[in-house]
Amino acid sequence: MNLDADDFTLLGLPKAFALDRAKLDTQWKALQAQVHPDRFAAEGGAAQRVAMQWAVRVNEAHQRLKDPLKRAAYLCELGGAPIRSESNTAMPADFLMQQMQWRETLEEARSADEVQALSDEVSSQRQARLLRVTQLIDQNGDHPRAALEVRALMFIDRLSDEINHRLERYEDGL
Repeated sequence: MNLDADDFTLLGLPKAFALDRAKLDTQWKALQAQVHPDRFAAEGGAAQRVAMQWAVRVNEAHQRLKDPLKRAAYLCELGGAPIRSESNTAMPADFLMQQMQWRETLEEARSADEVQALSDEVSSQRQARLLRVTQLIDQNGDHPRAALEVRALMFIDRLSDEINHRLERYEDGL
């Protein structure tokens, strides 16, 4: 094993956005069993520290790959198109208009039903964009365009959090 290997190589998985979650979990558990620090207790502190590094690295890889948005961002980075969401806010032009419309709809919503309808629309759009990311990365190898979609998905996830917060307020009677 190589600490510098990419997450997919480390976990013995194909480098693709479409991922078999059960296989990911199985590979992670098997690797964790191999590198768990307790297995190296008889070998002393140095061996346990190295095992701890491995365990942390394996957990980080698992966490990144099990989350579709993190996995997509990671694949874009591996493909030479890092997301850099802090400094690069480029998004598809159609999405910028959609984003403004969703914000306005959320702001003007006066009932839980209206907010839920927006939630359903945003969720549907998220699924469609995840499918687009699958095609862009796995079939087309177009990491720069996939990066645009990932930035859009990051916005969708933040908006979904706001929508859910608003729905909770309705449930709490506020």
